[in-house]
Amino acid sequence: MATLLTARRAGWRDYLELTKPKVVVLMLITSLVGMFLATRAGVSWSVLLFGNLGIALCAGGAAVVNHVVDRRIDALMARTRKRPLAQGRVEPLPALLFALALAVVGLALLLAFTNALTAWLTLASLLGYAVLYTGFLKRATPQNIVIGGLAGAAPPLLGWVAVSGHVSAEPLLLVLIIFAWTPPHFWALAIHRKEEYAKADIPMLPVTHGERYTKLHILLYSLILLAVSLLPYAIHMSGPLYLGCALALGLRFLQWAWVLYRGSRPHAAIGTFKYSIGYLFALFIALLVDHYLLLNL
Repeated sequence: MATLLTARRAGWRDYLELTKPKVVVLMLITSLVGMFLATRAGVSWSVLLFGNLGIALCAGGAAVVNHVVDRRIDALMARTRKRPLAQGRVEPLPALLFALALAVVGLALLLAFTNALTAWLTLASLLGYAVLYTGFLKRATPQNIVIGGLAGAAPPLLGWVAVSGHVSAEPLLLVLIIFAWTPPHFWALAIHRKEEYAKADIPMLPVTHGERYTKLHILLYSLILLAVSLLPYAIHMSGPLYLGCALALGLRFLQWAWVLYRGSRPHAAIGTFKYSIGYLFALFIALLVDHYLLLNL
């Protein structure tokens, strides 16, 4: 009875929180950029609205499953212990039904307003995050973020395919950028929350191999990210404006990684994590602005 009373207190804000809206917004930015880069003729309003809504709903559904699977370890970590499932405000079954509804509606919108390939790729991304990463990789290997990061890197590809109807080298390059960005982004947070991950028995890299080893890998991945981020200019997908932004943003990311590696600044791990979020947002906005600048030349 107490559980039922707790569950009844759940409001719409609790269900919204389950979808990880801040993460979904960042994913939608990369999806939007993928859409606009895929065409020179403009994106139709139906694809723009319902395509991104479908992607967002599926991403939100996957996030809800993540909350359900991780509810016990979320309760052990300061960063996540106030989540609706961790505190019992939402029960697992209603949450799973909510996730299913989001995914079904999202896929239906993609089938109706974009194309089947976009829907299938979105479903693969959803299952990759909700089942492969959350259900298995997160607890199985310290390389969980590297392997599972591919699912989170899919949105620009989904946006591109929603407009073009096919896969090509350009959106795969955008996926590669996010794929290279994911490890230093999450490992910086893992260093900051190392004790909590250890308490929850999650084999994040700082827990299994130590902070020094993780910091070295953050630095190496930051170098890889800098190199990969220059490829759009190398293949003439973007122009000098993007090149300048990618260099400035990437070198700043590298500076944060170096400071973290040297241990010369307190709280460098969380600083690196926060910068990485702004980095990805700014890099994709630079791609978009550069694209339309080239169109007008």
